[in-house]
Order: sequence, then C-alpha cells, then structure tokens
Amino acid sequence: MLVQNSTRGTVIGDSIDKADTSARRRTGLLKHTGLNEGEGLWIVPCESIHMFFMKFALDVIYIDRKHRVKKVVRNLRPWGMSACLSAHSVLELPVGTIDRTGTQPGDELRFPNVLPLS
Repeated sequence: MLVQNSTRGTVIGDSIDKADTSARRRTGLLKHTGLNEGEGLWIVPCESIHMFFMKFALDVIYIDRKHRVKKVVRNLRPWGMSACLSAHSVLELPVGTIDRTGTQPGDELRFPNVLPLS
C-alpha cells in the first residue's frame, strides 16, 4: 500500500503492509530482520507498541482516525516501548523515514483507497 504525507508532499512508503487482525498485529514485524526504504507496517487499531524480541530499530508514526499525525518516535530500539493514547493506528517504518519525509505532528497522511474513520 502507498502512504503519502499530504502536508509535506512526500511519500512515507510505497510497500506498506496492513496488520488489521489480531494474528497480524500480534506477529507484526517479529519475523523480519530489517526493512528497506519504502517498506513498513500499518497496525490498525493500535495506540502503543513494544519492541520485545525485535532485531532492529524503527521509526514510528502514531495516527488518529482522520489520518493526522499525533506523535513521531525516531529510532525506537529493540526492547523499547512507546505509546500515544490519542492515536488510533501506528506506522512502523525504517529508521530515517521520519527525517527523510519531514513528517511531524499535525501532518495529514493519505492512504489511497482507504477512507479516514470518523
């Protein structure tokens, strides 16, 4: 799936998977050894993540129901934790994505073919 930052005119990723079932959310990226630029995982719903047993660090973008960025976390390392209670979902991305795209709280993201929730 393609994810764009409409506010900045940048592409967050063009190969983003969606974890929207209990099984997919539970497994997440645990079986991966890394992510290439453009790859990532959109976890829906989700307001917190842990990095227990992960093999690599991530950039994390928390998003509300209208696809607005609520919080960004750079370089979240294995065994770390992060939360944003006002978020509805989270994007897990390769380290450097937040800086490359200039993404910051308040930005609007676009998920073509996915309608924001009210």
